[in-house]
Amino acid sequence: MLNEPTMDKLHHMKLHGMADAFRSQLETPDSGQLNFEERFALLVDQQWLWKENRALDRRLRSPK
Repeated sequence: MLNEPTMDKLHHMKLHGMADAFRSQLETPDSGQLNFEERFALLVDQQWLWKENRALDRRLRSPK
């Protein structure tokens, strides 16, 4: 399929958390049992958590 170009585009758009979640879904056979909305929600949640964790890490490294 078009998985590699999709991964490249996600990274280019700086959606690294979503790219990681997408790769994880591709490697997990059970994810095929979820419908589109559920899988998409998992991708969005992973991106949100990725950004939140990066921001927290940044704040912890340079406390004021």
